[in-house]
Amino acid sequence: SLLQEMAATPYKQDLPPKGGYAPINYKRIPARSVLNAPIIFGGLIASMGVGAWQYKKGIRTYNKLEIEMKSASLALEPLMLAERDREYLKQLRRNRDAEEKLMADVEGWEVGTFYGHKVYKTIGDELPLVSFDEFYIHTNRSEINKAQTFAKWLKMD
Repeated sequence: SLLQEMAATPYKQDLPPKGGYAPINYKRIPARSVLNAPIIFGGLIASMGVGAWQYKKGIRTYNKLEIEMKSASLALEPLMLAERDREYLKQLRRNRDAEEKLMADVEGWEVGTFYGHKVYKTIGDELPLVSFDEFYIHTNRSEINKAQTFAKWLKMD
């Protein structure tokens, strides 16, 4: 059987090699010094110099772009104001046409008056300044909300 075979084989002790093991090296071997203080501080100063140069270059680029955007805004402002005024006149015309259509069945109704009495008596040839709600009275709710969102160009000079 297996147990008898194992018992029959003599036990062999694991021993060190003849002459013993080699001595254990426990002496400290210092790592080779690659960076010293002048190299570290020189690298720090060089990287800070490059960073400052890139920062200054970025500020100059940003300022150029800012000037370009301001110039574009100044160039477009008269156009935007003219478009605003044009849209104002078109909306006044739409309001007048809507009033004429709405009050067509009323006898004696004259457009731009209140039962024959002038509403604006002292303005002459100037345009009437109407309130926001009166200006958008004949439009739908989404147009009114859109106009309130873009109120910057709707303000009068």
